[in-house]
Amino acid sequence: MEEARDDAVVSLGPLNHVGVATPSIAASIAFWREAMGASDITEPFDLPEQGVKVCFVNTPNGGTQIELLEPLDEASPIAGFLAKNPMGGQHHLCFEVPDIAAARAGFETQGKRVLGPTRIGAHGTPVFFLHPKDMGGVLTEIMEAPRGHR
Repeated sequence: MEEARDDAVVSLGPLNHVGVATPSIAASIAFWREAMGASDITEPFDLPEQGVKVCFVNTPNGGTQIELLEPLDEASPIAGFLAKNPMGGQHHLCFEVPDIAAARAGFETQGKRVLGPTRIGAHGTPVFFLHPKDMGGVLTEIMEAPRGHR
């Protein structure tokens, strides 16, 4: 096994959220309130550049969030996921990094496949995704930590 170069090492940051695809954000919000007792859920909003409607279920004590994702239309990547998983389910894990450009460069140096350009995510900070085949079978989002977060 080839040893990673120092400039290719990306340090694991905090888990920011678990992305969950859903055919209905309204139904998912009701589930999280009724089954899990969630009381802190953000208002859903459209993120057209990613083809989704999104909201966050905030876990107690400022912990990890659950990001609920509903497709805006059939062109949405979430629509494709739901075609294979009609009930919805876990879509991705998102980890924070202090410097998105350095993290991207590190993953590219490792030969990891970055899916698309770095763009602004639902938290208003830069994000990119890594191919699940390069990340132990898990679609992985890398997000620059919001200022003053954690």
